[in-house]
Amino acid sequence: MARALELAALGLCGASPNPMVGAVIIDAEGHLAGEGYHAVFGGPHAEVMALEEAGDAARDGTLYVTLEPCAHHGKTPPCTDAVLAAGLKRVVIALAEPTTTAGGGIDRLRAEGIEVQEGPGSERARILNRRWLRWAQFNRPWVTLKTAVSLDGRIATRTGESMWITGGEARHRGLELREEHDAILVGVDTVVADDPQLTRRLGLNPGGGWKRFILDSTLRCPGDARLVREQPETTVIAHTAEASAEDRRRLSESGVILVELRAGDDGRIDLDALLDYMAAHEVAALLVEGGPTVHGSFHDADLIDEIALFMAPFLIGGPSPATVAGRGIPTLDMARRFDFEAVERHGHDMEIRAVRAEDVCSRD
Repeated sequence: MARALELAALGLCGASPNPMVGAVIIDAEGHLAGEGYHAVFGGPHAEVMALEEAGDAARDGTLYVTLEPCAHHGKTPPCTDAVLAAGLKRVVIALAEPTTTAGGGIDRLRAEGIEVQEGPGSERARILNRRWLRWAQFNRPWVTLKTAVSLDGRIATRTGESMWITGGEARHRGLELREEHDAILVGVDTVVADDPQLTRRLGLNPGGGWKRFILDSTLRCPGDARLVREQPETTVIAHTAEASAEDRRRLSESGVILVELRAGDDGRIDLDALLDYMAAHEVAALLVEGGPTVHGSFHDADLIDEIALFMAPFLIGGPSPATVAGRGIPTLDMARRFDFEAVERHGHDMEIRAVRAEDVCSRD
């Protein structure tokens, strides 16, 4: 199972919004016969890849797989059909399928006389697929907040200079995060100030479906912004009913996707409505790269699951902005706790990763 989990992790850039799954087949004599992993959304599943490699050697053998084989016909046929056709004698599963849509594989295998064991490697499998589990079980994307700060927690100088706080190695790691997620989000202020591209550019993710979201309640986004001019079909601008008909027409003619969502009490886009829309459009993992206002909105709504904070080894000082604005909390006992998960060095800079301090597939 340890090898199957290693293989599953290879799908980090490509499998979403499907889970990362790895599979290993041991023949009847105890020898490795085949292995595979789910590499890209819509592509062959791990079990099918391993069975194709094993061929006839799979008969009377054992399949080790990190997630229960699916029993439904989605983008590919049910994996349980392939397992049964191969003549396997035993299947060992790390994690049971959490959804009713794809579940039922274990019951079907047992009904056909195959020995099924559940549990080995389950905790590692849950952590590996926590982003997908949030989406699959709660119909919400996993939200990762990414930011770069100085040692004193500033994101820009007092004159607004912010490019670049971190060096090239840290920025490359930030681009890797884009390859791991299904969509990226910024606020319209970031679009106006920086005119970003927000593209995947490392070639690590063979899948498609990359979306770029802009929070823009009244549709202030410039028509000549790169997010509007370049690959407009991948840009989704979320707005409220306050947006004028003229601005709606102006931007819709460019080819971007306009989505009207309800406003919250503050008049801004209701983030619950936004995440509901994303979940329905196969966004299982969202990377938030906005400024302090956007970060503060997600913090105030208690919607942050993971933080990737890149820290540069210098001080800025003064009245410079911090990374999270919003209402903030009145007392420390109300703070949402995160668990430090990793600290890595990228050139002169540090990356600190923290994850919401709760079970990986539940929410308070």
